[in-house]
Amino acid sequence: MQNQSFVTEFILLGLSQSQNVEKILLVVFLLIYLATIGGNIIIVITIIYNPALLGSPMYFFLAFLSFLDACTSSTVTPKIIIDCLYERKTISFECCMTQLFTVHFFTGAEVIVLAAMAYDRYVAICKPLHYSSIMTQKLCGVLVVVSWAGGFLHSIIQITFTLQLPLCGPNIIDHYMCDLFPLLKLACTDTHIFVLLVFANSGAICIIIFSLLLVSYGVVLFSLRAHSSEGRRKALSTCVSHITVVLLFFVPCILIYARPTSALSFEKNMLIFVNVLTPLLNPMVYTFRNKEMMNAIRKMWKRFRVVSDKF
Repeated sequence: MQNQSFVTEFILLGLSQSQNVEKILLVVFLLIYLATIGGNIIIVITIIYNPALLGSPMYFFLAFLSFLDACTSSTVTPKIIIDCLYERKTISFECCMTQLFTVHFFTGAEVIVLAAMAYDRYVAICKPLHYSSIMTQKLCGVLVVVSWAGGFLHSIIQITFTLQLPLCGPNIIDHYMCDLFPLLKLACTDTHIFVLLVFANSGAICIIIFSLLLVSYGVVLFSLRAHSSEGRRKALSTCVSHITVVLLFFVPCILIYARPTSALSFEKNMLIFVNVLTPLLNPMVYTFRNKEMMNAIRKMWKRFRVVSDKF
């Protein structure tokens, strides 16, 4: 089927129609973006330059997750910041499709990374004697490759059937970015089949993986009864951090994509959590509750200070 689109650009309505509110949002999102990039880059650099952390599967996946969070935020937030400067917000058809592809690519990969991190915690707590033989560097590398491949497959499916939408007139998107449901509203055809495809490719996957993650963490928490109080406290602290990130990521995704209907009015507000706030909160959740990471960051900061003082 050939794409029947005659639309060359889209007009985004953004988050607010008030110029005063837009100015406030510009400052807020600029600060959020700087904190997001800074926080995630610090985590990545700290883990890479600390052999003890990089050799641990948990921190290896954490570095990869932080990298994905920085990429996701960079795909969405700078456009929001720039649009706050203009009353008329536009995005070309090509840029719209590119944004749609990259957002789903990085978030699709993140879904698999979160599942890999849950599996790592399951093995560490439920099969501690076999941990080193199961969670090998080879397996970690394979899981990273699988996450890239899974994110690409998910995204290419989304973009393929999005390009089939006949967009023959309306081009105003009530959103701050290009996403599936807002584009479906502009299609000059019955979109029920497309809505079902979105549900199958995004909603159903979110529900299935989220359910598996909840079950795995339930098994992990149940098995903690056999551990010592100190071991239980340490494992519980790690699991709480992981569960918090999982909830922040999956709950908005399920509310948006796991519905066999067109988008509701709160969709763009929900996506703020996935694309903007979750990448900001992830480094906070994983570092503030983790003494090992905090100590590694302090050591790296002291090392950089010593090097800078020499110059």
